[in-house]
Amino acid sequence: MSFIFSGIDHVQLAAPEGCESEARRFFADLLGWVEIPKPEILRKRGGVWFQCGVHQVHIGVQKDFVPATKAHPAFQVQNIDSLREYLLQKSIQVIDDDARSDEGVKRFYLHDPFGNRLEFLEWL
Repeated sequence: MSFIFSGIDHVQLAAPEGCESEARRFFADLLGWVEIPKPEILRKRGGVWFQCGVHQVHIGVQKDFVPATKAHPAFQVQNIDSLREYLLQKSIQVIDDDARSDEGVKRFYLHDPFGNRLEFLEWL
C-alpha cells in the first residue's frame, strides 16, 4: 500500500444547538482543556473546539441530537485518581469500571453535559 495511517487528528462529539456555553463550562472550566479557534468558514455551524493533550476534541452541533451512550472516546490521563477525586468534589458522577484492571488499566466513565459517554483511563 502507498498510504500510512499516522493516528487520530481529532474526536468529534455531538451536542444540541446552543451548546457552546455549557461545553465551555465543562471542557474548559472543569476539565481545563484549552479552547482553540474554529476555522472561520466553520464557525457559522456552531460548536466549539478544544485541545486535549496532543489531540483535539470538537463539539459539533447536531440538529437531531441524541447522546452517544455506548460509543465513546477514551482519554489517557496521568494521575487518574487525582482527576477522579477532583470530579467528585465538583459533584460530577463518575462510573468506576475495573474490567481491565488485570491488564494494568485504571479507568472510569462519566457523561458530558449533553449525555455523551466519556472514558478516562491510565495505564499503570
